[in-house]
Amino acid sequence: MSSSRKALAIVLAAGEGTRMKSDTPKVLHQVAGRSMLAHVLAAVTEAGVETVAVVVGPGREDVTAEALKRAPHAQTFVQAERLGTAHAVLAARSAIAAGCDDLLVLFADTPLVTGATIRALREALAGGAGVAALGFSAADPFGYGRLLQDEAGRLVAIREEKDATAAERAIRLCNAGLMAIDGAAAADWLGQIGNSNAKGEYYLTDIVEIARASGREARVVVADETEVLGVNDRIQLAQAEAVAQNRLRRAAMAAGVTMIAPETVFLSADTVLGRDVTIEPNVVIGPGVSIADKAVIHAFSHLEGASVGQGATIGPFARLRPGAALAEAAKVGNFVEIKNANVAKGAKVNHLTYIGDADIGANANIGAGTITCNYDGFFKYRTEIGENAFIGSNSALVAPVKIGAGAYVGSGSVVTKDVRGDALVVARGRQMEKAGWAASFRAMQAERKAAAKKS
Repeated sequence: MSSSRKALAIVLAAGEGTRMKSDTPKVLHQVAGRSMLAHVLAAVTEAGVETVAVVVGPGREDVTAEALKRAPHAQTFVQAERLGTAHAVLAARSAIAAGCDDLLVLFADTPLVTGATIRALREALAGGAGVAALGFSAADPFGYGRLLQDEAGRLVAIREEKDATAAERAIRLCNAGLMAIDGAAAADWLGQIGNSNAKGEYYLTDIVEIARASGREARVVVADETEVLGVNDRIQLAQAEAVAQNRLRRAAMAAGVTMIAPETVFLSADTVLGRDVTIEPNVVIGPGVSIADKAVIHAFSHLEGASVGQGATIGPFARLRPGAALAEAAKVGNFVEIKNANVAKGAKVNHLTYIGDADIGANANIGAGTITCNYDGFFKYRTEIGENAFIGSNSALVAPVKIGAGAYVGSGSVVTKDVRGDALVVARGRQMEKAGWAASFRAMQAERKAAAKKS
């Protein structure tokens, strides 16, 4: 395909999604930590499409905002009435009128389509087709439009289920909905589409017969059924998630990541994994995570919005929240939570600890049960711990506070003031011992119990 061909992608995102039974617009429901709309826009970008138009429903500023977040150069158009797919495409009439070589129509609730498939549709147009429709061989074709081909394999028409004959319904090659149209002829052909069908709607699929009537050829590009899965309810959303996760896991393992039980690991679409990373079972990685070479993520850990340095180890049962940044060879152990904090090279936060809004220096050691008290009910404050500092177990560091390099904090301390480097601070009540107190207490309680029984 020539790189000089200009393309316009129209992404239809105006559907109500009533079967989702949700206050969230259907296209904003997430698959692998990214909205379905965002997945389609990412595939469009991967396919080298320069111009994007997104058609949204009335009052859907949230969908518009997501579209512009993911594709800042996109134009958005409102489809005020829902009168069929061709009607939806024509909501972007001004974008079509601006001209293009390839007009692509995609659906924001088909999140698994790939850039490679979109390029294949474009290549069909570059090869001379006036229309290229994406099809798939359905295990169960019920409900889908059928792709009708002649003896030479050329696309003759797309017939909706309700309008199909019994013979046409027996066809297993089905319409996925995605389509590429010759940009020079698109406006004319779209304008010829009528609504003489069982539902009284303007079907984009009618453009196949219109293109053929004008002497142009229509072709089918075939994709795998899983790639063109449309999401209309929560069950299909879960099916799409399963497909996306399998793709992500396979890609990660092919790139040099070890997953002991890959079916139990969940990734996000933007997860970045280095070589020789090991991920143990039952790990969940949310959006915005990067993990460098040779890091180990132990079982039952949860990461989101975090970066993990080369050779670092996490977990088991650790939680990295947004803003957690671990440097090379840092260690975060079991039942540790890190939030908006920098953990420098070689530092250890081994167990049962909360570190929030903090900077931990290189090779510092944070003892079990330590917490940074970062929030006073109104504002967040930072804790700074210098390199090679040692924080004893069960300490509370009340921010804002600085612990100097090489300093020691005695176990059980509540530190409210800065500690100088190489100093020892012990901030806890003085230990007292009263000999024989426990025996006397037990005897007194026994006498009270006996007196109570007599009364």
